[in-house]
Amino acid sequence: MHIDLTLSDIIARKHFFSVPLDYQQSPSKQITVFAREIVSVENQHKQLPYLVFFQGGPGFGAVRPMSNNGWIKRALTEYRVLLLDQRGTGLSSPVNTTSLSYMSATDQADYLSHFRADNIIRDAEYIRAKLSPEEPWSILGQSFGGFCVLHYVSAAPEGLKEAYITGGIPSLTRPADDVYQATYQRVITKNNDFFNRFSDARMLVDNLAKHLYENKVYLATGEQLTVEMLQLLGVNIGMEQGPEAVYYLLEQALIDTPHGIDLNPLFLHQFNQFLSYNTNPIFALMHESIYCQNNASSWAAHRVRAQFEQFNYRSNRPLLFTGEMIYPWMFAQFEALVPLQAAADLIAAKKDWPALYDLEKLANNKVPVAAAIYSNDMYVEMQYSLETAKQVNNLKYWLTSEYEHNGIRMDGERILDKLMSLNRGHCLR
Repeated sequence: MHIDLTLSDIIARKHFFSVPLDYQQSPSKQITVFAREIVSVENQHKQLPYLVFFQGGPGFGAVRPMSNNGWIKRALTEYRVLLLDQRGTGLSSPVNTTSLSYMSATDQADYLSHFRADNIIRDAEYIRAKLSPEEPWSILGQSFGGFCVLHYVSAAPEGLKEAYITGGIPSLTRPADDVYQATYQRVITKNNDFFNRFSDARMLVDNLAKHLYENKVYLATGEQLTVEMLQLLGVNIGMEQGPEAVYYLLEQALIDTPHGIDLNPLFLHQFNQFLSYNTNPIFALMHESIYCQNNASSWAAHRVRAQFEQFNYRSNRPLLFTGEMIYPWMFAQFEALVPLQAAADLIAAKKDWPALYDLEKLANNKVPVAAAIYSNDMYVEMQYSLETAKQVNNLKYWLTSEYEHNGIRMDGERILDKLMSLNRGHCLR
């Protein structure tokens, strides 16, 4: 089924596909995968090749375009762009507390085990057989989308003409523990940058943390706001404009009242808009599994954190923000995650995750791959990205300090243009 609509300077078509939940089982339960095809108004009648976009995450639907700008503007000069809602996200048989409530914890964990990059790419190949059966297509992945791209290159290179990655070259072999060993150190650096940039931020944060430590405070959603939840705001400080947004939130947190210091209702309302664990539970449930190959994550971020004592808040020490880490206590504190706690424990203990990358195939890869590696990226370790780049034949990269992790959102037209030039052997401008 498809549905057409017109946006600003863009013609969009909505596609819905029925795909197997488990491609290894026949017959299999079917789920829906949604993709939005967009083309510029001026090119709407041209037969253009496809560029498929893989969103960051895991667990987030593809970008919803408002107009022809950013990386989409560059892409639409020569492609039809396919914005794929990865399974479980957006309009693709969404995963949430409601949709999972009819399953036992064991069934939830088994169901979610089919929502990693391997099956996302199987979905993409299924869709390609429908939309572009005679022609391989081009792909672009941001963050976790880059993990999907490298799996695609490894598992189904015959479906690809070219590939692009921004802020998302994974290690091909390192376990989650190695990832978090590096990540915590980068998060410390980002904390230092944040508190050096905003001279009163240390006072604002520590006063707020002390208040939460000594008082029970409840968010507009009814959840108790804990110090640990406050620390999670750090996931935003590795983004362009993220530190500013966090600072502006913090500076209005505490207010004077006739009864003393209290929390500003505006802050309590806005806080949850900075965190997506209630609205996008796949991110919390499946994030560590993106690193797993024949091994369990065993709550890696939580275990590795024990080696970084400075992140454990006490009332007599300064608070540090954490980053893109998932902790078991989140499934006791976030309302939408509480019913999924048992499933989360089962997923964290799962050891038989299949391998995601064929090292021999990647060493002999023929698909042109161009990647942007951000040297200051808080989420993806630069050295691990460079390590992988050496292991993948035909991968060219642009190493830059100009952007944070979400550079493609801020300057996507320029970034994609550079990568296209790199892939095609042109000089970078």
